[in-house]
Amino acid sequence: MRDLLPSHRPALVLAPMQDVTDLPFMRLIARYGGPDWFVTEYFRITPDSKPDGLILKSITENDTGIPVIAQMIGQDIPALVRNAKLLEKLPIAGIDLNLGCPAPVVCRKDAGGGLLRQPERVDEILRALRDTIQGRFTVKCRIGFTDKAEFPRLLEVFQKHSINGLTVHGRTVRDAYKTPVHPECVAMAVRSMPCPVIANGNVVDVPTGLAYLRQTEAAGLMLGRGAIRHPWLFEHLRNHWEGRESRPKTGRDMLDYIQALYDMTAAFNPHFQADLHVQKMKRYMVFITTGIAEGELEYRIRRVTTEPDFFALCREFLDHDTPLPARPPVESSVFCGFSELR
Repeated sequence: MRDLLPSHRPALVLAPMQDVTDLPFMRLIARYGGPDWFVTEYFRITPDSKPDGLILKSITENDTGIPVIAQMIGQDIPALVRNAKLLEKLPIAGIDLNLGCPAPVVCRKDAGGGLLRQPERVDEILRALRDTIQGRFTVKCRIGFTDKAEFPRLLEVFQKHSINGLTVHGRTVRDAYKTPVHPECVAMAVRSMPCPVIANGNVVDVPTGLAYLRQTEAAGLMLGRGAIRHPWLFEHLRNHWEGRESRPKTGRDMLDYIQALYDMTAAFNPHFQADLHVQKMKRYMVFITTGIAEGELEYRIRRVTTEPDFFALCREFLDHDTPLPARPPVESSVFCGFSELR
């Protein structure tokens, strides 16, 4: 993993978000500077599963030139081993195990973040996968299921298996996305692990990213919701480290981004229907609209159903050259607790 890290600055990674960070989004975010590597949406691994064809496209048809790590989620060891062998035949930069997804439907199946309740089971899975995976093997986790006091035990398990990288989302599974992150837990991982540690959660702008790095000494940042809201965030962080100035982005810049996002994702859908695609766009717009026009755009965009109404509303609020808010409102229900990173 260390060979993927830039030599002169911290690494930047796009967080995997199911049904959001697919191939068209990867292609688009690459135009805005993009990360140092991608991690795919997770491949759901069950006894009878094979790698999902649409997610595979983010590997086999990825023409961005940016390395891609394939992420798996599941708890059936033979199936995880079998799928790891299949994925390693593809042009991937490594395989990642998801131990962080907080979705209840996932946790009920003892997968994702649900596995953090069973450190012994995690131990078994990591042993089997480390024995199987020939290339880079990384883990993405949270700091516990219910309490951050669980994290030291999890780190003991991770230390045993020569993983090549660890990404830590600094919340518990129960926290979901509703609390500030706990940088002290990420810092504990940095001190404990022999591999690079990437900090994840609540980076919405350059100052929050710099604060997270300062408090953790992590090798880099993984950006998710903040990068969807502001696709220039990767570029702005690089500019800071490389001594360049970043131009504030305007409403018209955002309008161009939304149009490009709509077009890119629409072209990827072989069964495009405008009304259904407007609903897909709302998965992105919940992050993009936060803090614009004191929440009015966010409120109204949730209620549009047609393509003409969608773009008319975007133009109404964004067809201007006024700089956008630098960060979400502190009271945002989508970006909770980011102001604690300072």
